Amino acid sequence: MRINMKFTSKGKAAIENFNNDELLEIFARYIKTLSKKYDIEVDVPLEVNQNIVGDGTVIALAQNVKCDAETFFKELGRDIKVPLKKRLGGKLENVFKTEIIE
Repeated sequence: MRINMKFTSKGKAAIENFNNDELLEIFARYIKTLSKKYDIEVDVPLEVNQNIVGDGTVIALAQNVKCDAETFFKELGRDIKVPLKKRLGGKLENVFKTEIIE
């Protein structure tokens, strides 16, 4: 399953404060933590996420999905807000919208 996480306009403004490697690391860390709670395997491959800030999208690949993927990515969006908000210095609403492509 492929998941496109498209950043909102405020999300795009927040990710401009990061480089690509930092964003990949943040996503990997939060996905790993959430995967302990949800029965899902998610990978954010570097090959398709070369320019997250420019693209405004993070692409993830999920397999062995034995939970509600929508709920997983909704919670991921809430968690990802924390480091983005710290650098942006201000309030952040939804950071990205999830599009699940099966």
